Amino acid sequence: MVRWIFVDYEKCSGCRACEVECSLTHEGIIWREASRIRIVEPLPGITIPVVCVQCTEKYCMKSCRYDAIYLDSDEVIHVDSQKCTGCGSCINACPAHIPIMHPQDSYVLICDLCGGEPACVDVCSSLGYEALKVVESDTVNRDLYLKNVEEIAEEIFKKIYGEV
Repeated sequence: MVRWIFVDYEKCSGCRACEVECSLTHEGIIWREASRIRIVEPLPGITIPVVCVQCTEKYCMKSCRYDAIYLDSDEVIHVDSQKCTGCGSCINACPAHIPIMHPQDSYVLICDLCGGEPACVDVCSSLGYEALKVVESDTVNRDLYLKNVEEIAEEIFKKIYGEV
């Protein structure tokens, strides 16, 4: 079974509590720019959570020439910050450009599911939004979530406002 974070885009309020909680968990401070989940607003009022879906192809890992990206025993992506050179090949290899560079140091940031209990999911759930959920499944095609954010935003915009 593969664990990953399912995003219900229509339930996201854009509160950014997930970014805050992620940065607190990983960096020890509130630092949204160092969060492994990001909230982007490609269209006014349409907020999209962007987080690694632990895709089947592992594009980021396959592109890394330095073996800095690896899978743990639970098949979850991790980054060895000591091996990562900050070359960006993993960012370019990801169809949705989900990995980001650490804002201060030269290594990439990718969601590691916080050891199995993602802080972003917990805070989203505790606030009642339920936009993020941990899913354990081999049957759902996670690669469907590798769209670019503009395409996702346009789909949501059409659902809410219809054709404009």
